[in-house]
Amino acid sequence: MYEHVVVKDGVLWIDGIHMQRFHNTTPAKNAELMVQQLGIKRGDNVLDVCTGLGYTVAAELTLGAKVTTIEQSDKVLQLLNESANNSILQNENVKLIAGDAFQEVKKLPPKYFNAVLLDPPRFSMAGQLYSEEFYSDLHRVLKSNGKLFHYTGKPGMRTGKNLMKGIKNRLQEARFHNVQWIEPCLGFKAIV
Repeated sequence: MYEHVVVKDGVLWIDGIHMQRFHNTTPAKNAELMVQQLGIKRGDNVLDVCTGLGYTVAAELTLGAKVTTIEQSDKVLQLLNESANNSILQNENVKLIAGDAFQEVKKLPPKYFNAVLLDPPRFSMAGQLYSEEFYSDLHRVLKSNGKLFHYTGKPGMRTGKNLMKGIKNRLQEARFHNVQWIEPCLGFKAIV
C-alpha cells in the first residue's frame, strides 16, 4: 500500500506527503479544532475515519465520546502504537477496526453514530474516500441531526482547479445538508 511511512516532530508523513496540519499550529491543536466542529457530548458514539496517529481520537475521548476508528495501514498502526497517543489503543471507549474504510463503513449499523470525523489522505492517495458512494455510506451510519466534519485541505488550489466544489457537491448528492466550508479547519461541516 504505502511505501514510506514515518513520523517527524509528531507529524505523520506517507510517501513524502504530510498527513496533519502543522504550519502555525500543531497536529494536536488542529485535531481539537476539527473535533470542536462536531459538538460532541459525553457518551456520543463517534466514527473516526483514518486513525493516523490518533490525534482526533484523543480529542474525541477528552470530550467523553465512545469512538470507533478505522485505519488501513499496518505501518501507520505500528507508528501509532509507538507514539504519545498509544494509550488510545487500550482505552475501553475505543474500538479500532484495522481495514479499508471504504469497505468497513458498509458493515457498520445504520443510524448508530452521533458524529463522523473524516480525515483521509489526499484525494490522489485515497480517492474512494471522497466519493459520493462513501459519503452516502457515512450518511447511512449517522443518526438524524448527526454531524460530519471532513478535513480536505485545499486540493487543487495551487493548480487552479476547484476540487473543493466537487467535494461539496458530492456531499450534497449524498443527502448531507448545511454543507459549509470551515476555513480555520480547512474542511467541510455537514449535517444529516
